[in-house]
Amino acid sequence: MAAAKIKKGDSVVVLSGKDKGKTGTVTKVMPKDAKVVVEGVNVATRHRKPTQGNPQGGIDRFAAPMHISKVAVADPKDGKPTRVRFEQKDGKKVRVAVKSGETIDG
Repeated sequence: MAAAKIKKGDSVVVLSGKDKGKTGTVTKVMPKDAKVVVEGVNVATRHRKPTQGNPQGGIDRFAAPMHISKVAVADPKDGKPTRVRFEQKDGKKVRVAVKSGETIDG
C-alpha cells in the first residue's frame, strides 16, 4: 500500500457533497475502507430509545466516515485545497503541498 497522503490531525477541505467547502480536522483514518472522519463534517443523527445505559434516550449526533477522495489537504499558506507529494529533505521523507511547495509535516 502507498504511503498515506492524509493523516490524523491534518486540516482538510471537503471537495464534494452536502458539506462542500467546509474545513475540519481529520480525527480518524480508515485506510482499508479508504475513508476518513472529519470533525464537524458529514454529521449524522441517530434517534436513540431510552435504555438502561442511557435512560434519557434522545438524538445522537456524530461525524460519519466519508470517502477519502472527497477531501483534500488544506494548503498551509492559504487554506485552499491542494494535492500532496513526497520529497526527501535532510534524508527524511516529508509531505509537501503541490500548490505552494510548503512542507505539511516535519
